[in-house]
Amino acid sequence: MADWTPDLSRSDRPRYLAIADLIAEDLRAGRLAVGDRLPPQRKLAERLGVDFTTVARGYVEAQRRGLVESRVGQGTFVRALPRPAARPARSSRPEIVDMTMNLPPEPDDPALIERMQDGLAEIGRDLVGLLRYQGFGGPPADKDAATAWLSRRALVPVQERIFVTPGAHPALSGIFSLLAKPGETILSEAITYPGARSIAAQLGLNLVGLPMDRDGIDPDAFARACATRAPKALYLNPTLQNPTTLTIPESRRAALAAVARRFGVPIVEDDAYGFIPAHGPPPLAAIAPDLTWHVAGLAKCIGAGLRTAYVVVPEARAGWPFAAALRAMSVMASPLTVALATRWIEDGTADTLLRFIRAETAARQKMAADILPAGSFRADPLSFNLWVELPAPWTRSAFVGHMHATGIGVVASDAFTAGEAPPEAARVCLGGPIPREKVRGALEYMAHALDHSPAVASSVL
Repeated sequence: MADWTPDLSRSDRPRYLAIADLIAEDLRAGRLAVGDRLPPQRKLAERLGVDFTTVARGYVEAQRRGLVESRVGQGTFVRALPRPAARPARSSRPEIVDMTMNLPPEPDDPALIERMQDGLAEIGRDLVGLLRYQGFGGPPADKDAATAWLSRRALVPVQERIFVTPGAHPALSGIFSLLAKPGETILSEAITYPGARSIAAQLGLNLVGLPMDRDGIDPDAFARACATRAPKALYLNPTLQNPTTLTIPESRRAALAAVARRFGVPIVEDDAYGFIPAHGPPPLAAIAPDLTWHVAGLAKCIGAGLRTAYVVVPEARAGWPFAAALRAMSVMASPLTVALATRWIEDGTADTLLRFIRAETAARQKMAADILPAGSFRADPLSFNLWVELPAPWTRSAFVGHMHATGIGVVASDAFTAGEAPPEAARVCLGGPIPREKVRGALEYMAHALDHSPAVASSVL
């Protein structure tokens, strides 16, 4: 059905909705059949005399209704009409919402999705070449893309210090294994990223959390720990920290770097969220490049499935054992994934995705601020999550259990605590595939719980 041309004059609805309506109507009338391939979006737009975006939105709306399916590199195909859904029973509970994973919001703009698909189709032109083994660390073209991306954070290292790796987790694991042996100590924030806790535990390392204030780790506490514990490294997640959402200001970063330099302690900088703020503080790798192992993952600033991270080592010689450790662990980063990241960086798609993530995150944070009780949580306008500090008599176990009973998944503070008694707090994530309205429903239910005691809140179950 490459010649299918809907008559938009038959509908007074917005044109993109009319396109989806007419797909359903023509399917019922037999003018379209299951398996028919619809015209390419650009060709149909020219045929109808409308913007490409109108047709793209119409196809996305039809896909949302289950009328069509998009196959990468092949086109858009008609599906069977979906059966009417049974009317759900009335309930005061929100729909099931998993708010446990700290992911960026997913794009829903048809033009942006089309642009992403174009990039995927473009790298597929060399599909056979991308299925071969490649040397660890990335070829020059991918390192050039990494350099261009890192320059947004005031980092301009030579290529010999840049390694393209299969995600931040393997990179952190490789760095930890190089810097410390089983039984030795790595320092971190008292409330820290759970992935670092897991990696340290797997390697048999002693992860010791340091006291924090609103600006991050106390430099004096860091100095005392350096003098008494002989740490092998300091691990930091310094921008939009997961889970507390704090960003260490430049002055505190400089103070921590000065202590690290005095005691000769390497810094492992997990800059997962460093690209989210348009004008954030400089990374520690720019303040103390000779001390810092910088890990710039793309999962949070482009998409969690893009398992690629750029690692900047303190000096070129440090890259030799790092490459050997990562090669033994994972052989290489996926050439397909890296090629897609490079393509999106080169053609501007990555920047467009980053702008979308910033805008949608800010909108969700504003919604949370409007719904939840004032002072009940910590957040940044650009963080993907909230750090909910529970009022008495709520405990973290009671709150997580109450939310779970209603189909809302949140994570208790126990998962983030390094060496201290966990505070009565929980992480609540706002991103991922959850639509904004589902987030709103979950937050409204959460606000009711926080405004009442556990006994009263549970009475609505």
